[in-house]
Amino acid sequence: MKILFLAIYIITLAACTATQKSFAPVKFADNPVIAHRGAWKKNKLPENSIAALKEAIRLGCTGSEFDIWMTADDSIVINHDPNYNKLTIEKTNYADLLAFKLSNGEKIPTLREYLLAGLENNKQTMLVLEIKPSTISVDRGKLVATRVVQLVKELNATAMSAYISFDYEILKKIIEIDPMASTQYLKGDIEPTQLKKDKMTGLDYHFSVFKKQPTWTEQAKKEKLILNAWTVNDAAEMNLLLDNGFNYITTNEPELLFEIVRNRSKK
Repeated sequence: MKILFLAIYIITLAACTATQKSFAPVKFADNPVIAHRGAWKKNKLPENSIAALKEAIRLGCTGSEFDIWMTADDSIVINHDPNYNKLTIEKTNYADLLAFKLSNGEKIPTLREYLLAGLENNKQTMLVLEIKPSTISVDRGKLVATRVVQLVKELNATAMSAYISFDYEILKKIIEIDPMASTQYLKGDIEPTQLKKDKMTGLDYHFSVFKKQPTWTEQAKKEKLILNAWTVNDAAEMNLLLDNGFNYITTNEPELLFEIVRNRSKK
């Protein structure tokens, strides 16, 4: 009986230790740089490729964004557009997508492969999952959100992950499943006070939205929401956002933003 109790104790202790490890606090890189679809442009890598993700991690970006769709046979893959080589992803089986390679020879990555690559040798770069609105139905978008969060949890990637979407219902579904999830809305049509009421953790709007709605920046700060802007590739716009205290800037030019941040720190 003592041996049985000892075995149960050891198993319980191991489970607790594993849980603590999975949810250990993560200290992301101390910079505002979110690489849009990975760091692809300078080295002519395919957008949303694992190579672009690894380059963003190598650069030390605080985050790397990537785009998510679900195929007709329920495989979750990474691609920006709804179509891949003229095939509509949501209406195509995963095996049929594999007939076409990315420009660097990679196959279209699954979310599992992408997350595993992003977790490898990475202690500072957030994995920013953009779940695309379904072209089929709102309910399908919610289903994708559910499966994405389940996989993130399965791979112990929760602490390394944040979710963004143009579909408000997708983000609300994520919050329903995981109230502690980091969620940022993309569309730019909802004011910060409403985002806070709906338990969003931030807003990630096109930089032009903040010019049209100049009070939203301070409103977001007052509500203690994460401030992010996309897709900012111009030095003047980057400086303006930094002047206004944005937490993150999503860009196709992470190297340029790093240079600006370094130069500002010298002043």
